Amino acid sequence: MELDRQTGLIKGGNYRHSPNQDDRPIECDITGIVIHNISLPPGEFGGGWINDLFMNQLDPSAHPYFQTISDMKVSSHVLIRRDGELIQYVPFQQRAWHAGVSQWAGKERCNDFTVGIELEGCDDHYFEQSQYERLAELVLLLCSHYPGLNTRQIKGHSDIAPGRKTDPGPYFDWEKLNALLLEQTVDDGDDV
Repeated sequence: MELDRQTGLIKGGNYRHSPNQDDRPIECDITGIVIHNISLPPGEFGGGWINDLFMNQLDPSAHPYFQTISDMKVSSHVLIRRDGELIQYVPFQQRAWHAGVSQWAGKERCNDFTVGIELEGCDDHYFEQSQYERLAELVLLLCSHYPGLNTRQIKGHSDIAPGRKTDPGPYFDWEKLNALLLEQTVDDGDDV
């Protein structure tokens, strides 16, 4: 996996341009990664509903739940599907609309300085090994390109919006992610 620093896109990746993005504030560097989970309808995997949501094309008549969210304007930089497929919706240098009202280390407006990564999943299902592997690969790629990032600057949505959000949920295995990050870093000969 390679990143085109000029465009902020993963080279040769699957890119779909979400309209739900804007410029980051000029003074903001990327200094954090926020992990989310998403499934549409809730608890169901596969299909194109997540794409439709991020592209503002979700049909409210397709499922009763969609009536409650079809007017939302949200996006994420990246979605990692259950099989490890990575879809990018927003270039990394742009601000994706993923965190909402949030705070990290006393700083509000986390969208300004974070990368949002959605994992296809929900609070009551385990995530797939392929998702962890792709996530670790992406985190290390981002850390190698953005000097304000390191592998300790990763939080769940619930960490930056406690009481309002629960994702990535209790089935997200932080220890597994950290082990993969360490393993891949050691394999590459880099320092952690």
